[in-house]
Amino acid sequence: MGKSTILTLRVVIALALAGSLIVQTFIVPALWRDLDGEALWGRITLVVIAVLGVATMQVFAVCVWQLLTRVRKGSVFSERSFRYVDIIIWAVVAAAVLAFALAVLLAQGSIAPGVVGLVCGASLVLGGMALLVVVMKTLLRQAIDREDEARALRSELDEVV
Repeated sequence: MGKSTILTLRVVIALALAGSLIVQTFIVPALWRDLDGEALWGRITLVVIAVLGVATMQVFAVCVWQLLTRVRKGSVFSERSFRYVDIIIWAVVAAAVLAFALAVLLAQGSIAPGVVGLVCGASLVLGGMALLVVVMKTLLRQAIDREDEARALRSELDEVV
């Protein structure tokens, strides 16, 4: 991966993290105020879903940043990378569950059924993304195993020569 690609990804991640802090600082309190006439349990649930949803994105972003650091250092093909990949998988799964919980919450109110369907669809897509990351983790595992095999073969070849 080129330096410009890593730099571009880091700029995007930094902007996303800055935006998420703005959401947590200004948008979530505004959401709470906007829901003033709603039932307290619904208000609390919606705000908690929003906060946790933003938190899943922040966790995802930090883990991708760490993996980019490992790519830059040439150490991404190691066992330590799996910790970040596992956290990414669980963050995306959590986002999928939160999206589905949001759909259930919205279905209780007077929101259009199409909106509920769209949020359910987003939940399904997030679940699919989690599965995609599981596949990518398997590819990372295979690449690490092949790298270990290649090192062993080089070592044996060095001994023969």
